[in-house]
Amino acid sequence: MNAVLRRRLEMAERVRDFLRAHATEGAQATALARLEELIQRADALAAQQRAGVVAAKSATVQRARLRQALQTKLLRYLAGVGAVAAKDTPELAEQFRLPRANVNHQGFLTAARGMLEEAMAQKELLVSRGMSEKLLDDLQAALSELENTLEASRTGRREHVGASADLQAVASEITDQVRLLDGLVRYQFGDNAELMAAWESARNVLGPFRHHGEQPAGDGGAQTPAGAGAAGRSTGTSSRGSGRRGPRARPASARRRPASPISAPRPWSPSPARWGWGCAPG
Repeated sequence: MNAVLRRRLEMAERVRDFLRAHATEGAQATALARLEELIQRADALAAQQRAGVVAAKSATVQRARLRQALQTKLLRYLAGVGAVAAKDTPELAEQFRLPRANVNHQGFLTAARGMLEEAMAQKELLVSRGMSEKLLDDLQAALSELENTLEASRTGRREHVGASADLQAVASEITDQVRLLDGLVRYQFGDNAELMAAWESARNVLGPFRHHGEQPAGDGGAQTPAGAGAAGRSTGTSSRGSGRRGPRARPASARRRPASPISAPRPWSPSPARWGWGCAPG
């Protein structure tokens, strides 16, 4: 059940309690009786919806346990015996191959059923190669339980989906019934401000009714004045009114360092040894 639907049903219970607490007669009593019937119907559908979810989850857990036992114990044992028997009868090699671990539940069940049927047909041969006679009975029972879990999951999902659709329809009828009761209550108690405030609180879908000027309970902290934020912002370094920004301090790492002095270039002079100048003639 989603949160919106749950709040709507809680609202219907508050409306019922309000009308029970005050004298009801005539048309109002008839409308209240209809509302109580709808609430009972909604409670039954909510229980059916939850039962479907629980049944599907329980079947999923049980199915995982059965698949683990079949894959690692029963079918593995049968596949091992089939591999031994396939040495004399090669065509049995493909009949007793383990199904893949990642195959879906229906495919796993179909493959396991095929192995069981072939094992029953070759029972004498397999028993002579070391298969226990009890293995086929245990395998049959485990596959039946696995098939039951698949049916339980389908039934649980079907009940959940059906109950959810009916619950939406009942919630819509409850909304119409509360709208009718709202007119009757205003007609009878419209001049009583206290009762009308209680009625508004009861029929509020989002929760207890609270006036705009009321402060939520338990929130006794000091409130910041509305102008404080604006005043604080106006003292900033930037001026939004003029469209100009004030100077921003540059980080120390971004400040320019003084340039190191550059030494004067040395005059170029040719090397006498390189060019042969100033050397004595040979």
